[in-house]
Amino acid sequence: MGYQVLARKYRPQRFADVAGQDHVTRTLLNALEQNRIAHGYIFSGHRGIGKTTIARILAMALNCRTQVGSPERPTPEPCGTCDACTEIRQGNAVDVIEIDAATNRGIDEIRELRDAARYAPSRDRYKVYILDEAHQITEAAFNALLKTLEEPPAHVIFMMATTEPENIPQTIRSRCQHFSFHAVKFDDILAQLKMIAAEEKVAAEDDALALLAEAGDGSMRDALSIMDQAIASAPVENGRPALSAEQIRELMGAVPNTVFERLMEAVAAGQSAELMEEINGLVNAGHSPLSLARQMVRYLRNALMAKLGGEQTELLQISADERARATRTALLFTEEELTRNLQITLRTFDDLNYRQEQRLHLELGLLKLIHAQRLLPIEELLSGVAGGTGARASTAQGPQRSGGSIAKPATATAPAAPAPAREKSLWAGGPNASRSAGMKVEAAVENSAVIHSTTRTNESVHSEVAPFPVVASQPSGYGSSATLTEGALAKAPQSATDTPNGLVVEHVREVIVAALATAGHSSAAQLLGSGTWTLDSAAVRVAVPGMGKKMLSLTVNAGAEKLIRLELQRLGAPARFLVSAGAETAPAAVAQPVVGVGSVQEAALAHPLVKRAQEIFNAEVRSVVDLRQK
Repeated sequence: MGYQVLARKYRPQRFADVAGQDHVTRTLLNALEQNRIAHGYIFSGHRGIGKTTIARILAMALNCRTQVGSPERPTPEPCGTCDACTEIRQGNAVDVIEIDAATNRGIDEIRELRDAARYAPSRDRYKVYILDEAHQITEAAFNALLKTLEEPPAHVIFMMATTEPENIPQTIRSRCQHFSFHAVKFDDILAQLKMIAAEEKVAAEDDALALLAEAGDGSMRDALSIMDQAIASAPVENGRPALSAEQIRELMGAVPNTVFERLMEAVAAGQSAELMEEINGLVNAGHSPLSLARQMVRYLRNALMAKLGGEQTELLQISADERARATRTALLFTEEELTRNLQITLRTFDDLNYRQEQRLHLELGLLKLIHAQRLLPIEELLSGVAGGTGARASTAQGPQRSGGSIAKPATATAPAAPAPAREKSLWAGGPNASRSAGMKVEAAVENSAVIHSTTRTNESVHSEVAPFPVVASQPSGYGSSATLTEGALAKAPQSATDTPNGLVVEHVREVIVAALATAGHSSAAQLLGSGTWTLDSAAVRVAVPGMGKKMLSLTVNAGAEKLIRLELQRLGAPARFLVSAGAETAPAAVAQPVVGVGSVQEAALAHPLVKRAQEIFNAEVRSVVDLRQK
């Protein structure tokens, strides 16, 4: 007899020899022992995991001529030595008919099968029909088989093996017992490969067998086929083929995972040049971009599973060395970053399937991994806007993120002097604390100084971009609004012009400015405190000198305006509040605006808020945009 491939030579002949399908073999053995035999079975699952093999073993057990309980057959397992078992194993049994449903899929073939099923078996106890790739049968052919499958003769048993059970009509599935096979675990495949290597007298490294088991991807047949090929290409040492990990990688065209570990380290460090040089070397060595992207997806998946469950998690079906490597990569990123990286790599892999310039798209996809590390999560952005001081406190001290990140230069862009930077607690505290996070975000970003803060740790460099400048609150000359409300009216200046309801304009100004400063709107408090206030029965008007309309709308935002209206209502003042650009007059105010001495750049650098921002973020002001209306 000629050479027989490993997948056929070591094909299981007993239920106990089948690896990874205990839930199926246990049920079938119990059914045989209790004589509860169904007339129809559907075996579904991944390729090469034992569907047809178990169908043959079940046929052997049903037609075995050796009595159960005898010394030759103590259990319902087939004896494997009688004529029926031998013929079924060799594939020439008269009463066990295997049909390739991929080629015999029409209604005429099924009609012939249906007619032949009416006759009793020639010699054995049961006539067994094994339909391989049963999902290929046409709908009309299934309908022709339906009545026979529903009420078959007592001597007929149908077994259908398929990788796509959803393509079998529900009317057929409801008349059969359906067994869903599992993908074979990595450890089961590895144990089987070690046993076969010992039987075949092959000197194999543990890493080499682990690579073969991983390449099987849950299919025992695939792993054995690759092993057969590896043995044929292996060098002979002392009369025995020797399998090494390097030789198997070269045979399969695979790249060592150490390479992908270096790639992800370059991504975590933001080293674009090193990343491109590594990819250039791999492509020049003959590795296709599509294969590299596929292996990158698998490596990132393993790193994500290691992040979720740890190094010893059941989610990782790889060797111990690969587990450690995936865990080291997982430490460089957060769970969200690994998920985003995997999503980008999957999209790149999809693009390579229909793109002509595959190398270009692979390089572009890997560069996206580096660029994605600089993104600020939308959740963090929204929490920073809505949460105020507490939500952004960690940013003021330097953001802390797990794993590595990208070092970015520390830069700052500050507005001109009369337009002080926005306060850290934008909507924190006070009556407007519950304001929604999405209020006037566009306007706030336009008037904000974008400050890149950099904090160095022992392991890596972390950086974030704050959506608003984070600066310390400036001390206010006013007390809280509650304190002023109780006693300020009696202490109001007698020279002030009296207004309706007995209010004094200076008192109204003091209360509102103090309330704004207390609630965190110090920019609006300074701006309004420097203006000229007038009060009549119709409205409260504030004229701010040297300030454009755009800056007014940005500084006195919706949150500040709501707080002002609440204070006016509580004081009994007119509810209408108007702010306009006024003449260059500056009454005695709580905070004078910065008067530009020399250039706008010098005026901005001299502003206390800008100085405070530089201290917090260790930043430098590279450019200043003057938004004041000349």
